[in-house]
Amino acid sequence: MNIILFDTDRADLYPLSLTRPISYFRIGILTIKEKWEVYFTSVSVLSEDYLLDRFPVNIQKDNIWVNAKLLPSDDIVTEIKNLRIGESLKKGSSLLAFRNSEFAYNKLNEVHSNTSYNFIANLTDIFSLNGEEIKNDFNRMFSEKDLEWKGDLNKLEEIKKSNVKIGKNSIYIEEGAKLQHCILNTTDGPIYIGKDAEIMEGSMIRGPFAICNNSVVKMGTKIYEATTIGPYCKVGGEINNSVFFGYSSKAHDGFLGNSVIGEWCNLGADTNNSNLKNNYENVKLWNYKLESFKDTGLQFCGLIMGDHSKCGINTMFNTGTIVGVGSNIFGSGFPRNFIPSYSWGGASGFTIHKKNKFFSTVEKVLQRRDVILSDLDKQILSFVYDLTKRYRNEK
Repeated sequence: MNIILFDTDRADLYPLSLTRPISYFRIGILTIKEKWEVYFTSVSVLSEDYLLDRFPVNIQKDNIWVNAKLLPSDDIVTEIKNLRIGESLKKGSSLLAFRNSEFAYNKLNEVHSNTSYNFIANLTDIFSLNGEEIKNDFNRMFSEKDLEWKGDLNKLEEIKKSNVKIGKNSIYIEEGAKLQHCILNTTDGPIYIGKDAEIMEGSMIRGPFAICNNSVVKMGTKIYEATTIGPYCKVGGEINNSVFFGYSSKAHDGFLGNSVIGEWCNLGADTNNSNLKNNYENVKLWNYKLESFKDTGLQFCGLIMGDHSKCGINTMFNTGTIVGVGSNIFGSGFPRNFIPSYSWGGASGFTIHKKNKFFSTVEKVLQRRDVILSDLDKQILSFVYDLTKRYRNEK
């Protein structure tokens, strides 16, 4: 079966969807696309035109088109596999999938889903569903018959002796991972430690938790449940129910809670975010589609930061702050809780982060990871720069 994950209502998920298709969001251990690849061998994505060259689509004569916001489960995958050509799968008003040669679904026969599933309707769903998705991914990737400690057998006994495990859920450790003298609490969920990842001494971690390949948890870090550290990240301090997509750093002390951090971001030393209002009211979050603040229905909501954004030391983010792509925040006081893409400044005000200066910084940051800024990536980031001008009051 040829699966194509298609984007819908992308503006609801800005700024994270400004630079990638929705199916490249990381939630749990895997990205959404990687989750579907557990079930199907041919999976591609259909997104905005400006992303197509970077994320190509594979259209064949017979395709199953799946809403990229839908997270797979055994039951929903069974329903999708049973779709016939010319049928669409819906639940209520939500289109979940359809089977057709082309991207057209208005005149198809409707089949209604009888199962439950997870669905990314809002940015906050990424951290709200993350603990459950860590467990789901863990079960997809590993057999329930796996031992409580499982992984690189050459180092497993040494790792077991030098760390403290609490709880009966599993810990899976990939080849090349390093950890010693840490406390790993699996009472509420499993712990996944990716290839060549390192958890330094004195760290305390509660599952469900995932750290992906080549990432580092620094000495004495405190990480609470439902947190995912994507690949090539470096984190420290105190983190609770947050998701790092990858290639980002919060390497020093400071608190981050109920937050989502995109790729190539850096949080300066002692950066803190509020995730609970002093009056305990629900948190409102900027919504690009509505162009206004929207009630999240949540008491706990922290920071959403788009790709390539940075903040200086001692930065303080207020409850429910949205930071766009390519912004640089610094200075004392709380900056406003909607910071448009390519902004430069802080509580005292913002100017425009000029594109040439931005690209100069990006190239230096990527070089540190032996990554080259491609022409395609430049085109995408330039498109996003132009797309978001009006939020900066730039003509």
